Formats: sequence, structure tokens, C-alpha cells
Amino acid sequence: MWRSVRTLLIAATIVGVALGSLNDEYDSDKRYHPRLPDDGQPKLPNSKNAEQEQTIEYWRDQAKATVERLLEKKENTNIAKNVIMFLGDGMSISTVAMARVYAGGEEKPLSFEEFPFVGMSKTYCVNYQVADSACTATAYLTGVKGNYETIGVNAHVPVRDCDAARNRSTHTSSIGQWAMDAGKDAGIVTTTRVTHASPSGMYAHTAFRDWEDDYWVRQDGCDPDLVDDIAEQLVYGETAPKLRVILGGGRREFMDRDIHQDYETGLGGYRSDGRHLINEWLKNGPVGENRTFVWKRSDLLAVDPSRTDRLLGMFEPGHCAYNLDKVHKNLDEEPTLAEMVDKATDVLSTNPNGFFLFVEGGRIDHGHHDNLARYAIDETVEFAKAIDLARKKFSEEDTLIVVTSDHSHSVSFAGYPNRGQDIFGTAGTGNDGIPYMTISYANGLGFYKHVDPVKGARADVREMPDANDDDFAFPAMLPVDLETHGGEDVAVYASGPWSHLFTGSYEQNVIPHMMAYAACIGDGLKACGRR
Repeated sequence: MWRSVRTLLIAATIVGVALGSLNDEYDSDKRYHPRLPDDGQPKLPNSKNAEQEQTIEYWRDQAKATVERLLEKKENTNIAKNVIMFLGDGMSISTVAMARVYAGGEEKPLSFEEFPFVGMSKTYCVNYQVADSACTATAYLTGVKGNYETIGVNAHVPVRDCDAARNRSTHTSSIGQWAMDAGKDAGIVTTTRVTHASPSGMYAHTAFRDWEDDYWVRQDGCDPDLVDDIAEQLVYGETAPKLRVILGGGRREFMDRDIHQDYETGLGGYRSDGRHLINEWLKNGPVGENRTFVWKRSDLLAVDPSRTDRLLGMFEPGHCAYNLDKVHKNLDEEPTLAEMVDKATDVLSTNPNGFFLFVEGGRIDHGHHDNLARYAIDETVEFAKAIDLARKKFSEEDTLIVVTSDHSHSVSFAGYPNRGQDIFGTAGTGNDGIPYMTISYANGLGFYKHVDPVKGARADVREMPDANDDDFAFPAMLPVDLETHGGEDVAVYASGPWSHLFTGSYEQNVIPHMMAYAACIGDGLKACGRR
């Protein structure tokens, strides 16, 4: 009898412990999935399909249409006459999602998100887990990974080494050079300085990305007579003088600080060698070659492609202005990224053999670095407009367009904001009773704005009068001078000949080899060599 009672007691204890564990787990789940405010009434989503989205049929029909579209996809194995690579600097997957909401709503894709093929690129440098724009440019433009802050050289070159990059055996050649070797034209369009890390991956070979002019070469203890700065390489290097089009910012890197005055500002440049490299570029071509330099939007739009052999445009002393600043500060003489792409492709299209064009939306990255989410997201939308223009301008039958990013950022899109809510607004309330924002950063100077130094607690965004300003700094978890890049993979979107190659997960340095394969250029595998 006692044995039976004891057995029952043990069984009851086990059941009680099990139920307690289940309750603990259930309570834990409630913490993981918080209950959001609800008045008990069905809430219509803030979208153009609000009524339909509440039905079963809407989502089934949408899924069916998507499957049918996927089934209709065909592999385009034509030879790519033209290749356009769009690089959204710092355009993480979170950035793309936030830009989508900003541009038109959660359900409305950006232009390049409708491309038929998508893959993932691994962005690390040879020596760093989280990359910068220099080593990544070397990867996605030359097909070789290098060290952090080095451009156009292999990993035998340490950063800031005055002598290592002078060894030509370390130099890597870009897909722009491969295209020109095959009889095509090539060009660069960027919203950064044309000597900045990403665009200089097309033509420069340097141990340090900041050696954009001779002054900074000298500041790092190197001899500028032996170490060619990036601006000088643009004028006299192996690749850049042959580029058909170069458009962006960065006039200051080409003019002396004491002798010359900028076209627009009247201020001097950054050089210290007395040289005016823009004038030298104009004279560097063969006799009879029509080289055109422009620094205003009106002059760019007036360029006649049929009468222009080489086009150099630099629209700011430094980086091009943010699009939001162009709108609000009436900067009418600075072209949009789409306008630069339009004119560049007009010029490049005069070559019957086709072209390779590198286009960078570079200020996405700068907005994130300063925790200025509005700037970064708006630049992403402008980037998408330029891609849309190019895809509509050129046929998918003979023009491959690849869209990707060089690296990610520490920006997050989080919380529980309502559907259709302002992406730049708040997403909920913290345990401290203060609202938190949908967009935040792991680090950056936004830390100081959102932490009250007196109270030692978070500041209330509702009490910030500048919360709706373009240059409002979003919250960051820890303070650093510049928000850092992120190390996760980035997306690659492709449309046109051989775009199906860009699916899956691969190293970033494979990208130019796939583009070269499609266009039958370079020394590697070629589509035209297939049996």
C-alpha cells in the first residue's frame, strides 16, 4: 500500500514540475512576443490594398501570381554587349527595406528588387572581418581580395606601405580595363569624389585609400615623386586616361591649395605641388581628341555625345551634395545621379562594341556613418531611380545590370511599428517609459543626442524640436566618432544576359568574373567560348 502511495506522490511531483516548466516557458514566450495595444477592432492596414489584404483570396492570388512569374523566368544566355554595375555604398539589406517603406510602402519594391535573380556576397577583407570601401572595391572590380584600406593591389601590400604598391606585380586590373582591352568603352559615375575608394577601384593602385592627392602622401612620410597619388593616377595612370566618362565630385584633389581657385567657391584645392591636374587632363589626350570638362549641371546636359571623345565632370570640390540638400538649398546646378547616368550612357553608347559603366550611390554610406538615417534612406531611393532609368533605357537582351553593395552598416530596422507608419518615427515604448525609434544604430555620435548626461538615462525624442529635420541624428547604443560598417553579407540583384549566374552565396571577388563571363571580356572564362 505504502509503495503505491509513494509511486503516486512521485508521479504527482513529476507532473507538477512539468507543468511548472510549461508555465515558465509560456511566460517566457510572452516576453519574447509582446502583446501590442489592441482595441479589439480589426485594424485596416495603411496601404492601397487595405480591404483586399484582409481576405484569404488576396494573399493566395498574390502568391499564385508570384509563382507564375517565377515559372516564366528564362535563362538569358546572350552575350552582354553592355554591362552596368550599380554599387550602393553601405546599402545593407535593412537599408533597402527601409528605403522601400520610405519610397512607397512595405509592399512596393524598389526598381532593382524586381530584377529576376538575387544572390548574396561575402564582403570581408583578407585581414579584417568587417570590410571598408577600398578592399571591397578591389574585390568587386578587379576580382581579387586585398587588405583593409588598400586599392587595386593584392594582400602582399600592407596599408600605408610607401614602397610595396610600387611593385607592379602586386597590381590588380579592373573589369573597366578588361572592357577597354576588348574594344569597348568604360566609365565611372559616382556621388562621391572621383578619387574616393569605390570609384578609384576602377583605375588606381595604392597602399592607402586616403592618398587622393600629393599632400596626404607626404603627410604619411612617403615621397610623392615616387608614390603616385590617386588624382595623378586618374590623369596619367594606365587605366583612367582611357576611360570615356568620369562624373562625380572631388575638384579639390586636382588643384593646389595656394595657387589655384575653385571654379565655383573661389577656394583653393588640397594639393601642395603647384599642379592643376584638371588642366593637365584636358591636355593629356592625343592631338585632335575632344576632351570636355564640366562642373555645372547645365553644361553636363548640353554635352553632345557625338562630339565628345572624353568627358570629365566634377560638380563639387568634395563629395556631391545629398539629394535632400539639393532640394532644400536650391542647388540647381548639381545633377542628380540619374542625370549623370543618362549622359554617361549616351556618350558610352556611341561605341558600337558596347561598354562597361560603374555607378556608385556613395552617400548612402556617409549618411549612415553620421547616424543621419534620412539622408541615407533618401540617397537609396535616388540610387533606385538611376537604376530604373538604366533598365528602361537598355534592353535586357544585350545589357547586363548588376546591383549590389560593398558592405553593410550597423543600422537596424526594429520594434513593432504599425503598418504604414513613418519609418523615421517611433516603434514602441521601452521599459523606462520613453518611446524608442524604428531606426537605430549599434554605434555612432547619435549616442550623445539620445542619452541625457544629467539624468544618465535616455532622452525623450518627443521633446527634441529637430526630430523631423533632415540632419537629425538617430539613436546609437555606444559612442564612436563614426558609425561602423557591418560584416554581414549583402544582396546582389541582376537582370539581363547571364544574370542567373548571380544567384546563391559567393565571395565578393567573384562578381567581376561573372560580369566578364557574360560580356566575353578579360582573361577568364567567357560565355562566347562555351561549346
